[in-house]
Amino acid sequence: MDLDLGELNAFLSVARAGGFRDAARATGASASGLSEAVRRLEARLGVRLLNRTTRSVAPTEAGARLIERLAPALGEVEAALDVVNIFRDRPAGTLKLNVPIGAARIVLPAILPGFLAAYPDIQVEIVAQDNFVDLLAAGCDAGIRYDERLEQDMIAVPIGPRVQRFAAAASPAYLAAHGTPVHPRDLLEHRCLRGRFESGRLIPWEFERDGEILVVEPPPALIVTVGSAIDLLLDVAASDGGIVCLFEDWLKPSFASGALVPVLEDWWESFPGPFLYYPGRRLVPAPLRAFIDYVRGLPS
Repeated sequence: MDLDLGELNAFLSVARAGGFRDAARATGASASGLSEAVRRLEARLGVRLLNRTTRSVAPTEAGARLIERLAPALGEVEAALDVVNIFRDRPAGTLKLNVPIGAARIVLPAILPGFLAAYPDIQVEIVAQDNFVDLLAAGCDAGIRYDERLEQDMIAVPIGPRVQRFAAAASPAYLAAHGTPVHPRDLLEHRCLRGRFESGRLIPWEFERDGEILVVEPPPALIVTVGSAIDLLLDVAASDGGIVCLFEDWLKPSFASGALVPVLEDWWESFPGPFLYYPGRRLVPAPLRAFIDYVRGLPS
């Protein structure tokens, strides 16, 4: 059976985006062109691949089965075609990274400007989300995660600061009105502003000093699901709303401005920094190889 790679890519793009218009925006193609390509593919295969409604598009059972096998296969095709990149003076193409919100805010701003300047023919696309995804199924070349969330068959390269800390903070006015905690257990008596994972679990507040580790679960005055809205925690804390616990690097601008001050600093827990990870069972695309080499060349 003769198949058209364009039709397969169109189907995969629409399925991932959940609609023709969103897929068109993501790929730069027209919604009508994508629809026609999927229609031709379905006619060629003799089976419906997508259920279409006025509001959404979702794979049928046959479509879902095809996606499971198609996404890795097309990734291998793209990797094979990328081999010709080694014959170019400069690597070219797209590098798509899946990263946590924190890494997008803390790690990448110190890396991407220099990389983009060094490799002007590479386009970088960042997908920032905190839930763990299958890189190949999501169409990403690599991701950034912390050690405890890496899969065993992934290759990991250190990226960003090698040691990070969780830090607690509050506004000077809040502490003046409610007192300054001297022990993590004191947080149980304070208004605490907490984050929640997309899974629904509250992010635990962990503290460490002289080998003693304490996990504190203060009743939250405010809960924010981690993501772009995490800035709301900072805004409320700076407006005397309570105590917040986030990455130290995320809080540094507020410390510098005086909007927030450190709390329980001698109890702040340290942990290893993040890793750039990618599948070890496939060819490494030239844009990703360039990024890996660039990251490895940065001072630690």
